[in-house]
Amino acid sequence: MREATIAAATERVGRYRWVIVGLLFAATAINYIDRQMIGLLKPIMMEDPSLHMDERTYADIVVWFQIAYAIGYLGFGKVVDAIGARMGYAAAVVIWTIAHVAHGGAYSVTQFAAARFGLGIGESGNFPAGVKAVTSWFPQKERAFAVGVFNAGSNVGAIAAPLLCFLMVPAVGWRMTFILTGVFGLIWLVAWLAVYRDDPAKHARVGAPEVAHITQDPADPDVKTPGLWLRLLAQRETWAFALGKFFIDPIWWFYLFWLPGYLGTQYGLDLKTWSTPTAALALGGIYLISDIGSVAGGWLSGRLMKGGMSVNAARKITMVICAFCVLPVVFATSVPNLWASVLIIGIAAAAHQGFSANLYTVPSDTFPRFAVGAVIGIGGTMGAIGGALFSKYSGDVLDRVGSYAPMFIAAGAAYFLAVLSVHLLTPRLARVESFRHSTPWAVIAAVVAGLVGVIVFLASGKNTEGCVPVWMGPASPCFETGTYWMILGACAAVAILAIVVNTLVRDKAPQA
Repeated sequence: MREATIAAATERVGRYRWVIVGLLFAATAINYIDRQMIGLLKPIMMEDPSLHMDERTYADIVVWFQIAYAIGYLGFGKVVDAIGARMGYAAAVVIWTIAHVAHGGAYSVTQFAAARFGLGIGESGNFPAGVKAVTSWFPQKERAFAVGVFNAGSNVGAIAAPLLCFLMVPAVGWRMTFILTGVFGLIWLVAWLAVYRDDPAKHARVGAPEVAHITQDPADPDVKTPGLWLRLLAQRETWAFALGKFFIDPIWWFYLFWLPGYLGTQYGLDLKTWSTPTAALALGGIYLISDIGSVAGGWLSGRLMKGGMSVNAARKITMVICAFCVLPVVFATSVPNLWASVLIIGIAAAAHQGFSANLYTVPSDTFPRFAVGAVIGIGGTMGAIGGALFSKYSGDVLDRVGSYAPMFIAAGAAYFLAVLSVHLLTPRLARVESFRHSTPWAVIAAVVAGLVGVIVFLASGKNTEGCVPVWMGPASPCFETGTYWMILGACAAVAILAIVVNTLVRDKAPQA
């Protein structure tokens, strides 16, 4: 009996939860291989006569991906909360793998846009399911580091994608490259279903000490919240995360979809025949550097907390440090040397990943577990909307001006705006213990007006002869320029007015 007691006392906490992180890491890497292929193969596809692709058309295809990502992020957040990360993640991988393979059979811009739309729907499930899994398998003090580790898979995927292009494109062509890389998703799916369970306590490979370690945080309050999504829209903490995503996600999208073209144009890299490894090494180098930032950002905030700093201070100080590390990227277009540019952009990408790892913990830091997936869904949607707007802007600038400088300047400012939004909306990063009873009509009005304006802007085509097409494409009815901007201004005015009303008129109803 005494020996059994001693053995139990000295039993080490298991580490099976890190196997789960390994699977999340692999899925995120595959996600980014599939996502980044379009940016790497853009120069080849722009020369394909069946696609008729220019900078604006390419931007529109990217926008369709991001619109789908915004829609899917909301849907998958709710799906993951309802059915768990195991089946939610599996569904996401099946959808995005089918859509990725379909790119190889696209022979028109419309077909390509449809394939990108499907890819956006599927890939939107990656982070809601991944963060939900981390929330279930890790205590609060380890979550930022765990998110940072699996989020580093995005960089590994971004490193692997140009290497795969270098190996595959000269041998099998760009269409077969899309098809062959789809195999990775199928292999991962088998491993995920075999290994992962939603409840660590019911997993045969997880011992009692590790379960106790995972569940060491105070239990969430058992609160039933009808109309949860509407209640979340009225919470400042939701918008702290959502606005943070709105500002920083477009910069990462820009790196993924336009960075290969920028390096090719600026430094003469071969992105058409992939006959030399220089492009693969340069792009891989950027994301190799950024991989360090993803892990370091999560480690730093965790280290600060272990040193006695509050969660609030640790997260925000880490994000401010990351924001300053991004600043040199505003000078990227002035650097004449390829490898110096790779270093500057790589450090900025690393800072983005460190910032993102901490931002992704805000929902689990501030909300009970039953709401985490929904909050992440709302934030991801805002990030995708911001990305779509920035893609539209990028395509317009490159078509008219041909300079990447405005986009890099925006990258330098985005992270300061994000951390400022987080701090103003949740100064103490306090836990949300209750939700409002009354329907947040002012918030709903602001969201609807904002979405209408965004849809009108994203759907509009190139302004020609004082006429703005209603839809992207050659055949479209037009708005007069004044009418077009009046519609956008009215949407913005309604959204701003509703926000002011929501701020001034407080909810006096008792809270649940």
